[in-house]
Amino acid sequence: MQKYGVNELRKMFLEFFESKGHLAMKSFSLVPHNDKSLLLINSGMAPLKPYFTGAEIPPRTRVTTCQKCIRTGDIENVGKTARHGTFFEMLGNFSFGDYFKREAIAWSWEFLTEVVGLDANRLYPSIYEEDEEAFEIWNKEMGIPAERIFRFGKADNFWEHGAGPCGPCSEIYYDRGEKYGCGSPDCTVGCECDRYMEIWNNVFTQFENDGEGHYTELVQKNIDTGMGLERLASVVQDVDSIFDVDTLRALRNKVCELAHAEYKKDEAKDVSIRLITDHIRSATFMISDGIMPANEGRGYVLRRLIRRAARHGRLLGIEGKFLAELSAVVIEGSKDGYPELEEKKNFIFQVLTREEEQFNKTIDQGLHILGEMETAMEKEGKTELCGADTFKLYDTYGFPVDLTKEILEEKGYTIDEKGFQEAMEEQRVKARIARGTTNYMGADATVYDEIDAAVTTEFVGYDNLIFDSKVTVLTTEEEIVDALTEDQRGTVFVEQTPFYATMGGQQGDKGVIVCGGAEFKVEDTIQLRGGKVGHVGVLTKGMIKTGDIVTLKVCETGRENCCKNHSATHLLQKALKTVLGSHVEQKGSLVTPDRLRFDFAHFQAMTAEELEKVEAMVNQEIRAGLPVVTNIMTIDEAKKTGAMALFGEKYGEKVRVVSMGDFSKELCGGTHVSNTGEIAVFKIISEAGIAAGVRRIEALTGDGVFAYYKEIEKRQGEIAAMLKTSPAEIEEKIAHLQAEVKTLHSENEALKAKMAKDAVGDVMSQVQEIKGVKLLAVALDDVDMNGLRDLGDQLKEKLGEGVVVLASVAGGKVSLLAMVTEEAQKAGAHAGNLVKGMAAIVGGGGGGRPNMAQAGGKNPDKVPEALKEAASLLADQIK
Repeated sequence: MQKYGVNELRKMFLEFFESKGHLAMKSFSLVPHNDKSLLLINSGMAPLKPYFTGAEIPPRTRVTTCQKCIRTGDIENVGKTARHGTFFEMLGNFSFGDYFKREAIAWSWEFLTEVVGLDANRLYPSIYEEDEEAFEIWNKEMGIPAERIFRFGKADNFWEHGAGPCGPCSEIYYDRGEKYGCGSPDCTVGCECDRYMEIWNNVFTQFENDGEGHYTELVQKNIDTGMGLERLASVVQDVDSIFDVDTLRALRNKVCELAHAEYKKDEAKDVSIRLITDHIRSATFMISDGIMPANEGRGYVLRRLIRRAARHGRLLGIEGKFLAELSAVVIEGSKDGYPELEEKKNFIFQVLTREEEQFNKTIDQGLHILGEMETAMEKEGKTELCGADTFKLYDTYGFPVDLTKEILEEKGYTIDEKGFQEAMEEQRVKARIARGTTNYMGADATVYDEIDAAVTTEFVGYDNLIFDSKVTVLTTEEEIVDALTEDQRGTVFVEQTPFYATMGGQQGDKGVIVCGGAEFKVEDTIQLRGGKVGHVGVLTKGMIKTGDIVTLKVCETGRENCCKNHSATHLLQKALKTVLGSHVEQKGSLVTPDRLRFDFAHFQAMTAEELEKVEAMVNQEIRAGLPVVTNIMTIDEAKKTGAMALFGEKYGEKVRVVSMGDFSKELCGGTHVSNTGEIAVFKIISEAGIAAGVRRIEALTGDGVFAYYKEIEKRQGEIAAMLKTSPAEIEEKIAHLQAEVKTLHSENEALKAKMAKDAVGDVMSQVQEIKGVKLLAVALDDVDMNGLRDLGDQLKEKLGEGVVVLASVAGGKVSLLAMVTEEAQKAGAHAGNLVKGMAAIVGGGGGGRPNMAQAGGKNPDKVPEALKEAASLLADQIK
C-alpha cells in the first residue's frame, strides 16, 4: 500500500466524490454562520445544517467537503495521550434527498479499497442492529461475509439529538494489527484498545423523531458521512498516532528542534511536545478565520490554547518567543488545502507574537508566587488553593485561573473555584463603589484607559458624512485587540471621523464602517478623554484590522434630524427667555433624531398661554428662514458678541459660536441646519417639573411633528369608528351619547326604586319573631348600599317595631345593612353588633350605631349563612 501524505489524501477524496457528481465546496470558516448553538465548527456537517433542515437550498444535492474542525471538550487530555487533539480535518460526502444507503456504502468501500488501496481483508463494516437494509447491501451487494459485519446497538450506531431528523449509522473499522491490540483473545471490532480503528462513518438520516421516541420515515432521506483526515493518514502511513502523520510530524519535529529534545525519550516532555503541536495548529487556523484572543467565547478558547502552548514551551526549556516560528510550519504544511493561511501569514504571526509577549510579562512572576503558595500548602497539609490566593494570582499578577488550575492538578492539587468567584464579585463591587459611576461601557469596563494617550481623533463631520480614514485602535468590551471579527462587539478608533460623538446633549451618530467585504454597524459614537472618539457597535460581517483604511458612513437621515432638533433647541431657549424672563437658564438637554428635550430654571408650571407663545415664536423664526452661521473665535471675543454660554462649562481657547440670524447666538460644538427653514415645524408635546425650580419641555420638529399629527389622526379615526361616526362629527356624537347616558341613568334609578318598592310587599311574609321581637332578614339581588338604605327605611316603616336585616350582592361584593327600632333597642337589639357578627361570616367587617349599621364582605356564597346567623345573634341580644 502506498503511503499517501495528508495533502494527497485530501485531494484524492475530494476528486473521487467530484467524479461521483458531487460539488467540492471549500471548507467553511471555523466561526459558525447564523448558528448560535455552536461556539466553533466541530464537525463536517455542522456548517451544512441549513441544507439538511431545508432552511436553505444547497448549491447541489450532492456535496463533498474537507472541513476544518475544533473540539475542546477533552482539552485537558491533549498531550497526555497520542489520540486527543483539538484541531482536525473532517472529510465528508453529503446527499440532500439524492442518493442513499446503496451508493454511500458502495462509494465508501470503493474509495478505501480501490483509490487509497487499503487491504479489504482488514476492513470491517458495522451496522445498527435493526438495520437489515444496510446488512443486505453489505452482505449481498458488497460481498462482505455476515461474520465480518458487526451489529451494534442504538448507543453506538444510531445518530440522533433529541427531536428531529435521525437515523442509523454504518461504520468502517480498520484492523491495524496485533501490535496495537490489547492481547486479549476476545479482542475484536468494538474493543477499547487501539487495534480496530473506526475510519469512516455513514449516517443514514431516514427518520423523524418526535422527541418522545416515535419515529416516522422522512420523505427526503439524506446522507451525512465523515472521516477524520488525520486518522485516515495514520492508517495509510502505518504510524502510531495522528502526531506521527507527515504534516503533524514536521511540526512536532520543529518543536523538538526548538526544545533540543527527542520525541519518545521522556514521557513528560512528550506530553508538552504533543500539546504544543496540537495547540499551535488550532491557533493558526482560528486566527486565519478571524478569531482573536479574548476573555470570553471563542476568543477565550484561542487565548487558552496559545497560553497553554507558551507555558509548555517553557517547560521544555524553549527560550524567547517561538509560536510564530511554529505557525510558519503549520502554514507551509497546510497551505495547499487552505491558501488563506499563506495570505494571512503576517497577520497570524503578529497576533501570536503579541499574545505571547503579553503572557510572558505575567507568567514568570505568577509562577514564582504560585510556587510560594504551593510550599505554604504543603507545610499546612492542604491540597486546595484557597479562593483568595487564586484571585490574588489572577487580579494582582494577571495569572489565568485555568492555568493555575492546570498547574496545580499536575501536582495533585485543586483550587477553591467557588471562593475564587466570590472574591471576583467582591472586587467588582468595590470597583463600582470606588468609581461611583460606570466607565463608558459598563461598571467594570476599563479598556479605554489602556489606550495610548497619544491616540486622538479629528472630527471632520461638520462638512462630511462619508470619510476614509485609518484604524488606529480596536477594542472589545474588555481589551485592546488587533482585529474584530464577525458577530464581535467592540469599539473602532480612527484618525479622522465624520461621526459626531455624544456631547453637549447631542446624541452620537449611528451608521456603518466598511472595509472591503467587512461591515461594522455603529450603534453609538462616544467622546473619550484625550480627544478620542470611539465608534461602538458590532461587526456584522468580515474582519477589520488595526491599520486598515476604512470608509465611515454616517446615517444621513439620523444626522439631518439631529441637526433640526439641535437648532430648534437654540430657538426654544431664546423664546423661553423672551416669554418667561431672563432667569431662564439651561439645566440640561437631549437631542436625538426623534425628539428634543430641554431642561430649564423656572419656578412654576407654564400656562397654556405661555406654551402657545413660545411655540408660536419658534415657528415664526423657522418660517423666517434665518441663516445659521458658525464662527470660530476666542472665548473673550464670543462673550463680547453676546453669545450665550453654559454656566460652569469648560471651554477651550477657541470656541464655535452658532448664530441664527439676530435671534439666537450660542456657544455650541454640535451640528446644525444651515437655515432655520430646514426645521420645517416645531411642536411642544409636554411640559412638566422634574425637580425643585426645574422644568422640562419635550418637543418635535420636521417629520417628527408630521408623524405625531398622523398618529393623532389615526387614533381619532379609530375612536370615530368605535363611535360609528366620522372624525368631523365626534364631538356631536359624544354630546349625544352623554345625553343618552344621563337619560338612561335616570331611568335606571327609577327602575331600581320601583323594584325596591315592589320587593317590600314580597318580603313581608318572611318576618319571624325572636323572643317577642320581629325580625325581617332577607337577601336582595344587585342593590347598592344607597338602595339598601332606602329599602330599609320602607321595610322598617312597614314592619312597625322590630329589626330589619338586608343583604345584597352586587359586582361580586356583599353589602349588609341592619336597622333597629326604638322598642327593639330597649329589648336589647343592637344594629352594630348584628352587622359585625354577620360580616365576619361573609369575609368582611363593619359596624355602627345601635339603630343602624352597615358592613361589607367578599364572599357572596356565605350570604344565606349570614342571614341565618342574624336570628341567632339577635336571640343572644334580647334580654
